Amino acid sequence: MLGMFLVTGAWAKTPQYHYVSITTDKGACLLKLYNETPKHRDNFVKLVKEGYYEDLMFHRVIQNFMVQGGDPNSRYAAQKQSLGDGGPDYKIPAEIQEGLMHKKGTIGAARDDNPAKQSSASQFYLVQGRVFSSASLDSLEEFRLKGKKLTAQQRELYSTIGGAPHLDGNYTVFGELLQGVETIDKLAVVETDERDRPLEDVRMSMKLLTRREALNLEREMEGLSPKTGFLTKFFDLFHSRYY
Repeated sequence: MLGMFLVTGAWAKTPQYHYVSITTDKGACLLKLYNETPKHRDNFVKLVKEGYYEDLMFHRVIQNFMVQGGDPNSRYAAQKQSLGDGGPDYKIPAEIQEGLMHKKGTIGAARDDNPAKQSSASQFYLVQGRVFSSASLDSLEEFRLKGKKLTAQQRELYSTIGGAPHLDGNYTVFGELLQGVETIDKLAVVETDERDRPLEDVRMSMKLLTRREALNLEREMEGLSPKTGFLTKFFDLFHSRYY
C-alpha cells in the first residue's frame, strides 16, 4: 500500500501555470495566465471552463493599440449594434503590479472609470501596441504621463518588444501569449466602423488546457518529451481533469 502511494505521488505533479488556447477567425494563440494575479486568473479559468467566451466577438479593435472582446452581448449582436457594456454583475479587484507591463502579447482586464480600478469580470484586451524610440518615450513621459518617468525595464521593453506603456499602473495585466502573437496583428488590421467595431464579425473560442496537457506543454518548453505512456494515462485516472 505504501509503495502504491509513493508511486502515485510521483505522478501527482501540478502544472506551474494555467494555459488557455484561443482560436479566432484570424488564427490561434496560446495564453499563459500569471500566478501573480490570482483573482483574475481564477475568474478567467472559471469563465473559460463554463464556455462563457464561445462565439463572442472581438468588438473593439484599434490598430497599434489593442483588440478587445468578452462582451456576452456580442454573441447574437446585430450589425452596427453598440457593444462593450456587457458582462457578469460583479467586478474583480485590481491586481495592478509594477512588474507586469503592457508589452505586446499580454492580456489585460478592461474596466470602466471606477476609482478603485476594478476590472470587468469578462471583458479583456490583447495588447498589440507599437515599438517606441527613445525620443518617443521621452515625449510620452512629458505629455501623456505628465512627467512621470518610466523605469529602465519599461524603456527597454517598449523600445524592443513594444506595447502600450501608458496603460501601466492603470489596468491589470494577468497573462501573456506564448504562441500566436502574430494573430493580434491580423486582428488589428481588420476594417472597423466609427465605434472601432469590425465591419465583419471576428469571433473567438477558448479552451482551458487540462492538467496533463499543461504538464506536457511545460515539459516541451524545458526540452523534454511529453508523457503519453500507459502508466501516465493510468495514474492520471486518479486526478481531476483540471487542477
